[in-house]
Amino acid sequence: MTQPLYVGVDIGGTTVKVGLCNEEGKLLHTYEGPTGSEQGPDASLGNIAEYARRVVNDNGYAWEDVQGIGVGMPGFMNFETGVVHLSANFPGWKDVPVKSKLEQLTGKTVRINNDANVAALGEAWSGAGRGLQNVVVFTLGTGVGGGIIIRGQIYEGFSGMAGELGHVQVVPDMEAIQCGCGQHGCVETVSSATGIIRMAKDAVERGDKTSLAALPSIAAKDVFDAAKAGDEVAIRIVKRAAYYLGKTLAATAVIVNPERFILGGGVARAGDVLFDAVREVFAKYTPKQAVVDVVPAELGNDAGVVGAAGLNLRAI
Repeated sequence: MTQPLYVGVDIGGTTVKVGLCNEEGKLLHTYEGPTGSEQGPDASLGNIAEYARRVVNDNGYAWEDVQGIGVGMPGFMNFETGVVHLSANFPGWKDVPVKSKLEQLTGKTVRINNDANVAALGEAWSGAGRGLQNVVVFTLGTGVGGGIIIRGQIYEGFSGMAGELGHVQVVPDMEAIQCGCGQHGCVETVSSATGIIRMAKDAVERGDKTSLAALPSIAAKDVFDAAKAGDEVAIRIVKRAAYYLGKTLAATAVIVNPERFILGGGVARAGDVLFDAVREVFAKYTPKQAVVDVVPAELGNDAGVVGAAGLNLRAI
């Protein structure tokens, strides 16, 4: 007996990951191949169409059972028309009609959205938010991204900027530095891996007594490991990152009122040393009626393909 299938595509600068999901959001199979972005958008889209067929046909399924294809990628795009206007990771991609071209190549309905939104949808659909209708996902990596899921669907806002959670300005003016977005005091400047590394390097340059000074280079993981080992400087840095992230959750909670906050990305793998501090700050600054669980993401690198697959089922 056949089952409805959904293909999700997570487009990276060098690699495309394609996933095949059933209608419950279970990831059945994946396939990865080079993006080929240096050859231009037409070549990349041709590769994506080929990979989509491979993940279906090579695993014994029928292409006719595919109900739709979803695509997640970074950049500025029109979600409704499926046109990617600009993406820094893809030189030469300007006003590319991804939706219509992929529909021509595959014969399937195609929906597109940005990578942070589809990762959030993946976690909401079959990850740490499964069974819930309203969740907010923060992705803590080089920057801070996120996605808002309301009634099981991505909330995009009128211009697609909803869910740009890394650019909530929570750092006071006297402490604020400029963010990559051009504004000052964004939570991304302190709670991302980049922000944590910057604070650690500043501490070393000031001559603060810390084990981090002995390292030839500092990664965010080094700061968390040092904090777990009792390094007071590292503990201070982690607490500062957690403080502003917790305050951002508090602000989001009284606007969106989600059932759960989910934290993913490389920084979130720090574990209790980060989560305990974030939960404490969140509870302190949030009205009791809006305090909810703050939990780690579950899908890891699969969140993007699962969420993209869900675009044709969970997003309208």
